[in-house]
Amino acid sequence: MELALLYSGGKDSSLAALLLDEFYDVRLVTAHFGVTDDFQHARDAAAELGFPFETITLDESVADDAVAQIVDDGFPRNGIQRVHEHALETAAELAVDAVADGSRRDDRVPTVSRAAAQSLEDRHGVDYIAPLSGFGRHAVDDLVAANLAVETGPSETVPKADYEGELRSCGRSWPTATATRPSARSFQITNRRTSTGVGSDVPRRTPRPNRSIPRSHSRTPRPNG
Repeated sequence: MELALLYSGGKDSSLAALLLDEFYDVRLVTAHFGVTDDFQHARDAAAELGFPFETITLDESVADDAVAQIVDDGFPRNGIQRVHEHALETAAELAVDAVADGSRRDDRVPTVSRAAAQSLEDRHGVDYIAPLSGFGRHAVDDLVAANLAVETGPSETVPKADYEGELRSCGRSWPTATATRPSARSFQITNRRTSTGVGSDVPRRTPRPNRSIPRSHSRTPRPNG
């Protein structure tokens, strides 16, 4: 089954890809407005992990609305939430069976409510999956340390392809106290660990055999009610 995972190149979405890989044909999808070339950081991280990668272009009016919301609020939470919802809607229009993201249990933003997930599924005929929704930050950090090679550093120095970076480049004044996660440190995926170490020679993914229980990739919208 085909799955599109919204991907920033960071540790959360990278770990989500590894967890989903057992059950889906995962493609890593970075949503962007075309304002910067930050998506290239996600592309490089996807290549290190051995997953297919693509970008989807978001509606520029959503960026304008999100920046205006952030400036009016004085903090980025609602604006970034708006962009994430639009990114999920856009990803759901791809020819996939499911869409996913790397949102955690303790994330303040972005989040996807139960009602929003159900609405997305019903309107697009896809499944929405949040593989890290039961994991807190410490559990994610432990799993990342065991399975991924990462570069850590202050948020402003580590390359990443998240929504906030592009929104900051849209040309309007930005609130100063705008942390969206508890930690001020960022993580860049540099490779995938194996039991023998880390390096560019890490074996890449190989196609999995067909499942014994076939399932059609043709999806129809679920009936309302």
